[in-house]
Amino acid sequence: MIAQNTVTPTARLVEVFSAIQGEGLNVGTRQIFIRFALCDLRCHFCDSAHTWNAPVSCRIERSPGLRDFEIYSNPVPLPILIEWVERQNLPSLHDSISLTGGEPLLHAPFLTQFLPKVRDITGLPIYLETGGHRPEQLAMILPYLDSVGMDFKLPSVSGESHWQEHAKFLQLCHDSYLNVFVKIIVSQNTDAAELRRSALLVADVSPDIPVFLQPVTPLPESEQFSAIPVLAPTPDGVLMWQALMKQYLKQVRVIPQTHKMLNQM
Repeated sequence: MIAQNTVTPTARLVEVFSAIQGEGLNVGTRQIFIRFALCDLRCHFCDSAHTWNAPVSCRIERSPGLRDFEIYSNPVPLPILIEWVERQNLPSLHDSISLTGGEPLLHAPFLTQFLPKVRDITGLPIYLETGGHRPEQLAMILPYLDSVGMDFKLPSVSGESHWQEHAKFLQLCHDSYLNVFVKIIVSQNTDAAELRRSALLVADVSPDIPVFLQPVTPLPESEQFSAIPVLAPTPDGVLMWQALMKQYLKQVRVIPQTHKMLNQM
């Protein structure tokens, strides 16, 4: 008789908490956030650089929204994470579960086992926040997702360039009939030619896919890791960029990070 592999899947987390979504298509809705550790990108504007590496511990909110965190060690076994999400999931409070990071798709093997269970137990839709550059890992978990917010990384703003991967990623989402939107961080450094390229890329998949231009939230000097400061764009620039992209796309919205305005995580 062949012994079966009974190793419990684990994930490296940063935190689990309840909050109001501050970005993109789900802005203003209440979500359970599962923030995964690790990221393979190094965007100049990143406000979550603490997620780039795996911490030895993670923090878990006891009561949704009260910020009464408890500290636990990493990595976290799948059944324990299920328990934490169940504890957060008070009746009628949350609209969905947000997988965020870091880059959640670096945990794709774990997610293939975690997501079916958490959907069955909570009944909540699953929303993936991602850099949009790992189509192979996305394919592993597509059946368990309801919506995806994917970033387009403009080289002029982020220092990253993943055009081919973004195109494959967006096509996969569209072909799977997921509720997908694209988020693009813009700053004073934004190259309009890159925005036009982004618009054409999205339109080639479907001109109906919503695009969100998100003016960058400047980082405090102590948190900046780029020699070139990432500064917010001018209002005139944002209006011009929106008009440019609307030549190719039906929905181009401008929304800043509203959770920062609410002084929320």
